[in-house]
Amino acid sequence: MRKPVTVLLLMGLALLGGCKGGGATATPASTGELKSDEEKTLYAMGVMLGGNVQTMALTADQLAVLSRGLMDSASGKKPLVDPQSMAQQISEFARARAAVAASAERTKSEDYLAKAANESGATKLASGMIYQSLQPGTGDSPKPTDTVKVHYSGSLIDGTVFDSSVQRGQPVEFALNGVIPCWTEGLQKMKVGEKAKLICPSGIAYGDQGRPPKIPGGATLVFEVELLEIKK
Repeated sequence: MRKPVTVLLLMGLALLGGCKGGGATATPASTGELKSDEEKTLYAMGVMLGGNVQTMALTADQLAVLSRGLMDSASGKKPLVDPQSMAQQISEFARARAAVAASAERTKSEDYLAKAANESGATKLASGMIYQSLQPGTGDSPKPTDTVKVHYSGSLIDGTVFDSSVQRGQPVEFALNGVIPCWTEGLQKMKVGEKAKLICPSGIAYGDQGRPPKIPGGATLVFEVELLEIKK
């Protein structure tokens, strides 16, 4: 299970604090090409830390304060405040920011969901899921306790693919009662050999927490799924 963003942020701060005096020599420019493996590694560390706070939608001024804390910790300066004493405030700030971002994401999805429900062949279920068969199947339909083998691609409503067994060239197997509710419900409507589109509002996907950095909180997810086999 993914750790909460506040935990990851604190881990990142601790990591940088532990690196003080480590003798790293790479000093890449703020813009331009990354020339060495060390620069690429350091940049990747920055991307990971940045991804953990991306959903907070910080302003430029807030990012500057955050960067100051990172730089002070990494350079060994005495912190202006004790991070451990601020743990509760950090957690509350992160939750509040995540809630605002998730609400905005849900609002952004409303038009998409309304249009998708009106597409030819689409059915909106009581759960909010929109189901659309893309290719009929001829086999059995799975039960909630079955294990299935599928190929799938998952994307955000803007078309950004966040996961795809098709791209990896390797189908996946999972217990139908061990995945997000949208999949548990949607796969039971499919027959072996069928391809379908499952459009999943956040409430039956990953909720307000999301799966940062690829899936923001409150995100509606779009899956194209092919049911290959029901494992016996």
